[in-house]
Amino acid sequence: MVGIDFGKPLFTSEEIQRKIQELGTRISTDYAEKDLLIIGVLKGALFFMADLLRNLRISVQMDFIHSTSSASRSEGGSPVKILSDIKTDIAGKDVLLIEDIMDSGVTIDALKKMLLERKPASLKVCVLLDKPDRRKVQIEADYAGFRIPNKYVVGYGLDYEDRYRNLPYIAVLPVEDR
Repeated sequence: MVGIDFGKPLFTSEEIQRKIQELGTRISTDYAEKDLLIIGVLKGALFFMADLLRNLRISVQMDFIHSTSSASRSEGGSPVKILSDIKTDIAGKDVLLIEDIMDSGVTIDALKKMLLERKPASLKVCVLLDKPDRRKVQIEADYAGFRIPNKYVVGYGLDYEDRYRNLPYIAVLPVEDR
């Protein structure tokens, strides 16, 4: 596929922004009296996190973690590798982990366990997309934008081979492109 504009959006840019406004309102209400630290999971959560931050009506700090999931758990060790860790000490802080999509749940589960070892006051998860049909571990997001079917989606930060992240909408990747 040469161009980046393809297919009918699963969610338009306008629908995404409306959902992010709703999430921003809920999070702002829930953390109105708290000092919130937001941790974005790179690279996919970048677009979502930026727009979510602009919709929060509370003061927040932010940091990033860059992780990758192992293709196979049979290699031993953790299925998630940290490429770049957060720089902030989260002990005693209210933390909100931001991710673009929760499908198998393996990455978010591993990140949550790792962050909980650092003794935050609270730790919740916010995802733009929730794909429960692919769940391999029992985990749910505290805040979720859209529930989606078991399709491979790209755009708005989500990628296929590190491409299509810059689409302003979310679309199902055509089968012939995979």
